[in-house]
Order: sequence, then structure tokens, then C-alpha cells
Amino acid sequence: MNAVLIAVVVMLVLAVARVHVVLALFIGALVGGLLSGIGLDATMVAFQEGLSGGAKIALSYALLGAFAMAVASSGLPTLLALSIMKKIGTEDQGLQMRAVAVTKWLMVAGILALAIMSQNLIPVHIAFIPLIIPPLLAVMNRMQLDRRLVACVLTFGLVTTYMWIPVGFGSIFLNDILLGNISQAGMDTSGINIMQVMGIPAAGMVVGLLIAIFVTYRKPRTYASAEVVQSHGQVEQISRYKIVVAVIAIVATFVVQVVMQAVGTKADSLLIGALTGLAVFLLTGAVNWREADDVFTSGMKMMALIGFIMITAQGFASVMKATGEVESLVSTSAEMFGDNRAMGALVMLLVGLIVTMGIGSSFSTLPIIATIYVPLCAAMGFSPAATVAIIGASGALGDAGSPASDSTLGPTAGLNADGQHDHIRDSVIPTFVHYNIPLILSGWVAAMVL
Repeated sequence: MNAVLIAVVVMLVLAVARVHVVLALFIGALVGGLLSGIGLDATMVAFQEGLSGGAKIALSYALLGAFAMAVASSGLPTLLALSIMKKIGTEDQGLQMRAVAVTKWLMVAGILALAIMSQNLIPVHIAFIPLIIPPLLAVMNRMQLDRRLVACVLTFGLVTTYMWIPVGFGSIFLNDILLGNISQAGMDTSGINIMQVMGIPAAGMVVGLLIAIFVTYRKPRTYASAEVVQSHGQVEQISRYKIVVAVIAIVATFVVQVVMQAVGTKADSLLIGALTGLAVFLLTGAVNWREADDVFTSGMKMMALIGFIMITAQGFASVMKATGEVESLVSTSAEMFGDNRAMGALVMLLVGLIVTMGIGSSFSTLPIIATIYVPLCAAMGFSPAATVAIIGASGALGDAGSPASDSTLGPTAGLNADGQHDHIRDSVIPTFVHYNIPLILSGWVAAMVL
């Protein structure tokens, strides 16, 4: 049996059994390497080489976490939560019920808008989640809002935006990685309207979101009124000066990232943006020099776990590449169905799901599968547009629902601030069910009609 497939299954089974994701990824990589026959030494070397690839990601997330905690220490998120609580705390029961309903849907819409904008307009990716969500947990508890719904909303905004809209992170995914790798593999992609092609898979994600909102998680869910443990995240007295500084720091961070991406600099815009925001807080005195160490350390701890998991996922991906069995997994699956395009497209989508579930990043999956899928699609008679849709959907599959994906780790980091949101059962499984199944179906439809 294919070593890559077994490695992914082992990792997922361990994660569901509540083994820590880092350990599950390491054991899965070890199992895959040994079963492939490359040996223990080569497996460990490949794993260690892969770890270095995730160091920049981890540092970026740690600094963004420090920036998020600095903003939280200003009292801005607290002010937002208190204003919402005031609206739903009226004594008029009828008015309160209406206020709760309106506030619930406004909150869901606002969170969705933030998740979408985090990929393009204000490209901070998941860093806004631990900044905005923890102060709102008390509000969610009072409204009995199912946090699994919030996890689905966040993941939808994070994933669907970059796989459909070619701006910000979407430009990197669609233009640089997807079309770029397909062109390098020898297929002409000129004249392809990427939004039109990826619009069909994106429509599948929309269907999944609507099912989560109006069917699966529409009923109230009760949570304990637990305190949110967030060092320096709450302040005794909200300072107007600190609020103003926080807004300025946020704007400065966003502007730096947008400008750096616009000019196409090779420097990491997330790193520079986070450092800019932190500098604003320190230079203005909004974060006291004596307290800066505690504030920044707390923020780094908050996001560093996500970064460390993604570093380990890079090691897992490196071992999977070293085994050389990703290619055999694709070719063996394709040979089973010969010239049957319908089954061939379905198998390619399922293989993409398996690979991305293990690696945890669609951005890292696309370069691996594009070189294999392009000649395969050409041989089976798929058009360039259909090929783009298959490879794009295959890469995006698994990003929602992978234990090692930042699209699930980010929501958990915010929703589990009071210890009442399980990563696997409340983020991974709900997003897997609601997005991967519709994405497989819509990706298959795109392959057939384009």
C-alpha cells in the first residue's frame, strides 16, 4: 500500500485520538518514510531539512501574535465586546430577544467580512483571530452561538477568498503558484479567466457555508461562563489615548503590508508589518517599556504554537517528497480508470485531498501535484481551463479540515481561549465535512463542464 496514504491516515487517526498534532505529524512522517524503504536516516534528514522551511512562517506568526496582544492590551477589543454586551443586556425581554438575534447575525457577518479582508484588503491572514475573537466569547456564550459555526465562517473566509479572488494572498495562490506551476509544467494558461474557472469550486464552498449556518449549527449551544485567560488582554480602565494608538498601529501595519506587496518586494511583508505595529506601540508609550516583555511574550506564545505546528508540517511534507510515492499514488490511481475522465477527475481530487490533509497547506501542495497532474490531464483530454480547476480545487481540498492547517489552527486559537473549543472535534471535523465534500463535488463539475 502507498506509503504517503498510510502516513496521512496514521497522522489523522492519531490527531483524532487526541495525540498532539506535532507528535501525530512526526509519527506519521516516520511511518511513511520507513514504509517507503528510504530508511530511518534518510527519513530524519528529510524531516530536519523540511523544518527549516517553516521557520520564517513561525517567526511571522509569533510577531503578529505579539502585535495582537499589544492591541488587546490597549482595550480596543474589550471596548468592542462591552458595547455589544450593552446592546443585548436590556431589561425589556422582547427587545432583548430581538437584539440578540440581530447581534448574532451581525457578529457572524462581521467575522466573515474580517476573514475575507484578511486575505486581500488588509492581508494579515489569521493574526486577527486571537485579537478579535477571545473578547467576544462572553458575548457568544450569552447568545448561545455555536462556536463550530464561527469556526466554519472563519475557515470559509480564509480559504475561499484566496482560491477565488486574485488579490493579496489570492494573487500568490492563483497567479504565482497555480498558473505559474501549470505553465512551468508545459501547459499554456494564457487567456484563462481564473475567477471564472475557480468560481465553480468556490460556489461549492458557499453551499457548505450556507448548510453550516442554516442547517447544521442553527440551534443554540450552551457554554459555561468561563473566564478568558488572556494576560494583558483586559484592562481595568480603557484609555482613549491607547485606543487611538491601537487604531494607528493597526492602520500602519496594514499599509506597510499592502505597500510591500504592491511593489513586489522579496522581504516578508508580515514580518515587517508586525514590527511596524510593535514599534508604534513602544514609541508612543501605549505599551510601557517595563511591561513590553510580558505583553509581547504572551502574544508570541499565543501564535507560536501555530507556527511550531506548521514547521512540523513542513517536515512531514519534506519526508513525503523524499519517499517519491506521491507520483506513484497519482499514477496508480489514474491507471485504475484508464480513459474514464469522470473517474479520473474524481481520483485526482481525492489524491489532492489526501496530500493536503497531511501537509496542511494548499500553497505547499500545489507545486507537488501540478507537475504530475498537468501531463495526466493532457493525456486524458482535459482542457486547460478544466486542468486549472482540477489542480486548483485539488490543492485547496484539505486546507479546510486538516489538523495542521492554519485555516483550522487559527479559529481554534481564538475560540479555545477559555478552553471550551476542541481543535479536532470543533474545528477540524466541522470544516472538513462542510467544505471538502462540496469542494470535491463542485471541483468535479468544473472538470466536466470547462
